[in-house]
Amino acid sequence: MRIENNIILAMDLTDPAEALRVTGQVIDYIDTVKIGYPLVLAAGIECIQEFKEELQCQVIADFKVADIPETNEKICNITFKHGADAIIVHGFTGPDSIKACMDAANKIGGEIFLLTDMSHPGSGKFIGKVSEEIAKIGVQLGVENYVAPATKIESLKSIRRIVGDDAFIISPGVGFQGGEAIETLKFADAIIVGRTIYLSRNPRKTIKDLIDIL
Repeated sequence: MRIENNIILAMDLTDPAEALRVTGQVIDYIDTVKIGYPLVLAAGIECIQEFKEELQCQVIADFKVADIPETNEKICNITFKHGADAIIVHGFTGPDSIKACMDAANKIGGEIFLLTDMSHPGSGKFIGKVSEEIAKIGVQLGVENYVAPATKIESLKSIRRIVGDDAFIISPGVGFQGGEAIETLKFADAIIVGRTIYLSRNPRKTIKDLIDIL
């Protein structure tokens, strides 16, 4: 997946009209938006296609899919049917659950991103302890795209080492959570930025300033 300017907008506003308006202010600088449960639960899953049609962008569905293989397959099928280009899936559920998502994506030419670790401090209690094992499972299955946190550079570095230089890593946690964009992009292919942009008084200037820094 190609990511313009190495930046993905995490759009978690819950007002559909406001979400489209703010994204429209920065779409000249980016081509990929990550949409998660907050917006989808407020606006309906149809908002994925609405973003794609109105803004001509790629959409990554951040649903952190984490269930048995049969349920994972259904979730992915519905998500791709509604226009998502990619979907984020958890890895702690094991290889069979991951593969179900991969198979669903492959049927329609979509992509999955395997979540190895999360950006908040509490993830260190459980998932952070097995992030490297999750990455290794991904490599064994042939997963090409991964999610690893900007807030834990050592974890991000370890994931990069395991998955190799050809894998594509996107990294959340830049901005409000404390991740540093330049340092993160030494190991990740794109950063995920949300509140720093969509809560800004001038989202367009904020993203332009970030691009200038990068």
